[in-house]
Amino acid sequence: MPPAVKISVRDLDLWYGSVQALRKVGADIASRSITALIGPSGCGKSTFLRTLNRMNDLIEGVRVEGVVEYEGSSIFAPGADVIELRKRIGMVFQKPNPFPMSVYDNVAYGPRIHGSPSRRAADRRALDEIVERSLEQAALLEEVKDRLHKPALGLSGGQQQRLCIARVLAVEPDVLLMDEPTSALDPISTSKIENLLEELKKRYTIVIVTHNMQQAGRVSDAVGFFLHGELVEYAPTKEVFFNPKDKRTEAYISGRFG
Repeated sequence: MPPAVKISVRDLDLWYGSVQALRKVGADIASRSITALIGPSGCGKSTFLRTLNRMNDLIEGVRVEGVVEYEGSSIFAPGADVIELRKRIGMVFQKPNPFPMSVYDNVAYGPRIHGSPSRRAADRRALDEIVERSLEQAALLEEVKDRLHKPALGLSGGQQQRLCIARVLAVEPDVLLMDEPTSALDPISTSKIENLLEELKKRYTIVIVTHNMQQAGRVSDAVGFFLHGELVEYAPTKEVFFNPKDKRTEAYISGRFG
């Protein structure tokens, strides 16, 4: 039985002013899976990622046409709650961006602002549990449990990125969008993040942009190859890497361009 579709995209076009950045993109993103988006710089993969939780709304002059449905409902429907959408579909950025506050307060920030679907952050004990659970899910608790109330900026780069993942998990999302989350990290930290992704996909749907094709091959269940704003090929990872249907995909994966 095929996995349920979490996000469905049809005929998606996007313009930055007069420049078209996405052209008729269509894809079904499966629930509790890892989808990797690959392609050369400027091909549209990060733009597509930001469309899935309407982060592109924050950019002046952006215009979007087409259909993006999350759990069967249009994210562009009149009256759609964008704040709730971004809580359900969280974002982890390329460079770790912890807030200039303690490890604890970084993770607690979202529940304090929004409240948690299962508990209210006004209850300190409940907030402690949210912070501990989120750090544990991000495979960071053992490393920071003795420094929860010390500055997060004192953590290593890899720890900071996992802290940012914990911060997203604390508001109990459903989908994680990750824009090159390991590009600024060393190989050991990168390996820890990749191992973490394998655990997280048991609970979450993950979409990751990566320039590292070896990483895409290691962690993903499906791959989308973007070129000049077009989703050239979208299929299970093994098919894309070992039996691509489009010659442009084959050329990119074999290193003949990009």
